[in-house]
Amino acid sequence: MDLERLKKLREENFLKHKKKKREYYLKSKNKDSSSAKYKDLKSIDYSEELSDENFLKNMKLIAKKQKGHIDDRKEQIIKKIQDYKKQKKDYYQENKEDRLNYDKEYREKKKEKLREYRKEYYRKNREKILAKQKEKRKQNKE
Repeated sequence: MDLERLKKLREENFLKHKKKKREYYLKSKNKDSSSAKYKDLKSIDYSEELSDENFLKNMKLIAKKQKGHIDDRKEQIIKKIQDYKKQKKDYYQENKEDRLNYDKEYREKKKEKLREYRKEYYRKNREKILAKQKEKRKQNKE
């Protein structure tokens, strides 16, 4: 087969597929529009729905449904939480050495900066620090 024939065949197949897809879409669209599930839908009177007594009743109904749904899935939720905790713990154990090595390297790298920071912090706050230390010594003597 030559290249031109392959291109033409591909184009024809693509157009067939597109036509088939369009027919399916139109068929399902007509099917949905004629279905009875939307015809029986009543219009909602929001002034009635949102009145004080109906509003509270509806909120309680919604809360009750949500609680029922959660109660039905309680075991699944607890199991997922336990699985997640176990997975997290396993990951922590597996990567413990890597994490400790990283922390050690990081501390070594930042050692000088930390020293300078502490020195500067102590110099700026010397009076406050000394006052706190004197206060603690007094409390310890008593």
